[in-house]
Amino acid sequence: QVQIVESGGGLVQPGGSLRLSCVATTSIFSIYDMGWYRQAPGKQRELVARISTGGKTIYADSVKGRFTISRDNAKNTVYLQMTSLKPDDTAVYYCNTNPTTISNWAWGQGTQVTVSS
Repeated sequence: QVQIVESGGGLVQPGGSLRLSCVATTSIFSIYDMGWYRQAPGKQRELVARISTGGKTIYADSVKGRFTISRDNAKNTVYLQMTSLKPDDTAVYYCNTNPTTISNWAWGQGTQVTVSS
């Protein structure tokens, strides 16, 4: 069973930055398109950024121009660089394949991002 471990979250002031990391325990990480998702209290989980096996990226309108997704296949890791953070970015952030149904990897524990002054 593939395990996903997210890290890098924390408490940051509005306008600040964070870099999230996600490691997947699989030797075939490179064959999957990957996504960063987030879930705010009382809301459904949503996709915020996606990166294909070839490095093509797509972003939700709410984070476009502020977030950057990248991957290092040699390290089985996907990153999310977040800048100009806003209180509305407060959520638990997860990574997984995109779509999730293509792999059926279990969700990790996520990493909490709180943007507050």
